Amino acid sequence: MANPDAAPLARRAVVATLLKDRGDMLVVSGLGSATYDVHAAGDHDGNYYLWGAMGGAALVGLGIAQAQASRRVLVITGDGEQLMAFGALATIAVAKPTNLDIVVIDNQHFGETGMQGSHTGRGIDLAKVAEVCGFATAETLKEMDEVEALAGTLQAKAEGPRLFVIKVAAENPPRSLPSRDAVYVKNRFRAHLGLPQG
Repeated sequence: MANPDAAPLARRAVVATLLKDRGDMLVVSGLGSATYDVHAAGDHDGNYYLWGAMGGAALVGLGIAQAQASRRVLVITGDGEQLMAFGALATIAVAKPTNLDIVVIDNQHFGETGMQGSHTGRGIDLAKVAEVCGFATAETLKEMDEVEALAGTLQAKAEGPRLFVIKVAAENPPRSLPSRDAVYVKNRFRAHLGLPQG
């Protein structure tokens, strides 16, 4: 049960905890703050940063999970992007990948356009949407010990796709910018997978 007196979670601490012992997990980061958070936790050849692909992170993660069925794939995105991609949750649930986790860093604001309040602050529950769609696991986390427990399960075999909404403070930490050269990011990721580049 959540502690009502607990301070809101810091997004950078959450993402760093999730990626601390990532092993060979592949990570897709959504547009904006999610990418800054993943990069701040440590650049990695197995990171696929998305630029200008609003709403695309979950489905890119699905494609990678299907193509790399022996690898765990983690999508880290924000509430604004996932709200834009409601249909992605239905598609992922129907596809039933067992190696895909989606983490929604939910600050209940649209951080990239001025911190306007988002729908998740008005009662839209992305975990319940994923559950109704048919995700194997769909949970909302509000405590750091829950995040630490989740980090310990990211390498574990799952029965199907999993989605975790992690509630964080509405803050805009300094940007940690990876390369914005999409061809470079793609080729680096493909090289990491042992695939030809081009």
